[in-house]
Amino acid sequence: MLTTDLKGHLALVTGATGGIGKATCHALAALGCSIAVHYHSASTSSDLVAALQTQYNVHCAAFQADLRDYDQVRRLHAEVESALGAPTILFNNAGLTIKHGVRDIGEISIDDFEATWRANCGSAFLLTQLCLPAMVEHGWGRVVFCGSVAAFTGGVVGPHYASSKSALHGLVHWLAGAYAENGVTVNAVAPALIEGTAMLPGDGGELAKKIPVGVLGRPEEIAETVVWMVKTGYVTNKVVAVDGGMFPQ
Repeated sequence: MLTTDLKGHLALVTGATGGIGKATCHALAALGCSIAVHYHSASTSSDLVAALQTQYNVHCAAFQADLRDYDQVRRLHAEVESALGAPTILFNNAGLTIKHGVRDIGEISIDDFEATWRANCGSAFLLTQLCLPAMVEHGWGRVVFCGSVAAFTGGVVGPHYASSKSALHGLVHWLAGAYAENGVTVNAVAPALIEGTAMLPGDGGELAKKIPVGVLGRPEEIAETVVWMVKTGYVTNKVVAVDGGMFPQ
């Protein structure tokens, strides 16, 4: 059940221009996978597409959408299918924080709470819902969510973020059971303190001192975990923390 050649497969990666998204695009493209690069506002999307095409000779295109808007999520899926075909791999990676270091629940308005949930959870649910039928028809599919250790511990960002990521973990468990017999695996990677990402809450040097292994994680290490989940058909219904040993599971 090990898939090492991804030629003929298409991966839709949301938040593809950030550190984790970009590293995952490269890791999948290195295995021959075509890539649908989602971005919100990053001007580097065209650079990423050019790099993937040049380095790996894969089909690749960029698609813009604000994942807080469900109509734009539907448009994103339709445009990807029209341009590149139906994705057989979906990495729901895009995330939103709005505020860091919240210490009082009153600091988060209900509008901020709902906007975070739409971007982090609702859009991932909808995009998965849209992509699954083609995966089932194909008899092979991989859905990976980017969760967070905040879903286990509450984290340091705030209740809006922690609850949205916890909901993703619950989705993994339901979806994995519902679609395993169709050849579709569903998993999540739960990073903590990854350098080169917008989610890093403070000075990297000071944060590294809190990690048992003594260094921040790298986007490439998250990407390798995602690739393992894509390649290995015997892994499903798992949420894997990649956190330098910070939190036992």
